[in-house]
Amino acid sequence: MSVTDKIAARLPRVMDRGERPPVVAAVRLHGVITPQSSPVARNTISLQNVESAINRAFDNERLIAVALLINSPGGAPTQSALIAERIRELATKKHVPVLAFCEDVAASGGYWLACAGDEIYAHGTSLVGSIGVVSAGFGLNGLLDKAGVERRVYTAGENKVRLDPFQREKPEDVEWLKGLHADLHEQFKAWVTERRGAKLQTGEDLFSGEVWTGSRAQQLGLVDGIGTIRSVITKRFPDAELTIVEPRKPLLAKLGLAGASTRSGDLVAQVLASVEERARWSRFGL
Repeated sequence: MSVTDKIAARLPRVMDRGERPPVVAAVRLHGVITPQSSPVARNTISLQNVESAINRAFDNERLIAVALLINSPGGAPTQSALIAERIRELATKKHVPVLAFCEDVAASGGYWLACAGDEIYAHGTSLVGSIGVVSAGFGLNGLLDKAGVERRVYTAGENKVRLDPFQREKPEDVEWLKGLHADLHEQFKAWVTERRGAKLQTGEDLFSGEVWTGSRAQQLGLVDGIGTIRSVITKRFPDAELTIVEPRKPLLAKLGLAGASTRSGDLVAQVLASVEERARWSRFGL
C-alpha cells in the first residue's frame, strides 16, 4: 500500500453526494405576529424578519420536506397571510410537503400560519384555534379632560380619525369596525376551509374564536395528529437529517437594543406595544 493509500485509509470516509442523507428543514415561527418590532418585546413574526429563514429552508438541494415550528398567540392578519402565501408559493415551486407543528400556542394568526402546512400536528396540551378577529385600544379622552388638555385635529375627509383614542367613541365608528372585523373573519374562515377542507368536523362552531387543546383540535379536524417534530419526522422520514432554520437577528436586536430611542413618544409606543404583546400571551396562561 502506498503512503497516499495509507493516509487516505486513515481519513474519515466522505460520503458521495448520492449517499448524503435527505434533509427536513424546520423554520421557527415564534412570537406575536406584527409588522413592527420592539426592543422591549419578545420575539415577533413578520414577513420581513422571517422570509430569509423561509427561503433558506426551501433552498436545500437535499430537501424532502419543510417543517414549521409555530408558537404564536396571533397578531396582524395581513402579516399572517403574507407569510402563509410565501410558504405555499415555495412549497409548490419546490414540490415538497410542509408539516406544521403547534407548540404551546397556535391561535388566531398562529393557526393561520399552521394552515400553510399540508399537515398539522400538535401536542395534546397545545392550545389551538381562536379563528376570529380582535382589535383593542385605549380611550384616553378622559385623561386629557382631567389634565385640562385640549387636542386639536384638522382633517380633509370626515372619516380620517375614526376611533381616535383621544376622542369620545362614536357608535357609527364602532359599527364600521364591526364590519371590518366581519370581512376579515370571512377571509380567515375561507383560508381555513380551503386548507383543511373535508377534514373539518361539523356540529361545532369552529369559527367562533374558541380555543381548544391539541387533543380536542384533532377530534375537530383542526389538526391531523398528536406528536412532536422529532417523533413525527423520525417516523415519516427515518433517514432524514433535521435542520433548524431561525430568522437572523442583528447584533443589537439580540441584545435588545435595536431601535431604542430616548424620545418620549417612541418610548410610550414601545411600552404600549410590550403591554399588548404581554396581554396576547397572557390570554393563554403564558
